[in-house]
Amino acid sequence: MPSKNQPDGASQVVIKKYANRRLYNTATSSYITLDDLSRMVRDDVDFAVFDAKTGEDITRSVLTQIIVEEEAKGQNLLPIGFLRQLIGMYGDSLQELVPRYLEHSMESFIENQEQMREYLSDAFDDMFPFGSLEDISQQNMTIMQQALAMFNPTQKVRDGANEDAKTGTPSAADPFAIMQAQINALQQQMHVLVGLNKKK
Repeated sequence: MPSKNQPDGASQVVIKKYANRRLYNTATSSYITLDDLSRMVRDDVDFAVFDAKTGEDITRSVLTQIIVEEEAKGQNLLPIGFLRQLIGMYGDSLQELVPRYLEHSMESFIENQEQMREYLSDAFDDMFPFGSLEDISQQNMTIMQQALAMFNPTQKVRDGANEDAKTGTPSAADPFAIMQAQINALQQQMHVLVGLNKKK
């Protein structure tokens, strides 16, 4: 599916990475940097990065490198606990489920985030209560961390399996129920925000 900032039918932008680590944008016939690629991501420009010598698709590793660079600059989006849990999932029997879960959760968060900005913009005349947004962001990250912990069968479930029945918490054996629970939690947060906006 083409990105929203590219015309229908537009081909994916091809980026070539050379042995000297330089990146070449074949669409603009110019060398670019990781910062340029980061801006392309934010602008929703679809691109793929290939090794200039072997032709191998190295998009994933380059995107990961961008994240590392941003984290090094102090743009910390990934808590240490989350990173430890994520690393712990490598080689796990449920590893194949994690990418789909993370992608789905992030899409749900972004969709809800756009709605939150609209409601808050109407309520506060474009002056956002940044503290509240940070609280909501932290809550969603906590939910994601807890879900990853549930995915890991080697991690003990607190207070035993009986607690799941009492609290209604999805069992670690049912990852799809966990995914649905996280989506429901995000939707509940949106309902709270809508209710606050209506009271204004």
